[in-house]
Amino acid sequence: MSMSVQGVAPRVTSVGDLCCSPILQAPLQSGDALALAGALKVLADPARLRLLSLIRAADDGRATTRVLADQVGLTQPTVTHHLGALFDAGFLDRERAGRQTWYSVNTDGLRAIQQLLDPTPVGTVES
Repeated sequence: MSMSVQGVAPRVTSVGDLCCSPILQAPLQSGDALALAGALKVLADPARLRLLSLIRAADDGRATTRVLADQVGLTQPTVTHHLGALFDAGFLDRERAGRQTWYSVNTDGLRAIQQLLDPTPVGTVES
């Protein structure tokens, strides 16, 4: 991960880079806390959450910027900005087909965040 322009928090390049244990099982190191906060900041936007849900619910689990812009009532450049942030953070995959770019949800990225926030150890069933 590289430092941001302000030098405060590392830019999240992929949630796969978040390698710490779940936050309720062990103390976070400062670098891990910055990386996790960066990933959560990307998700802490209502438009981005809506875009994720619309893509996941779309036919074949993928959608284009144009279709998404129509669904959320935002301009295509604004939607492109949000999709870029979600892609950069590892929450989306994208595939170019001619002049169109198709986005799909990277479930591994979302699962990584879920596992970091889940206090239940992997393989354990809570009663």
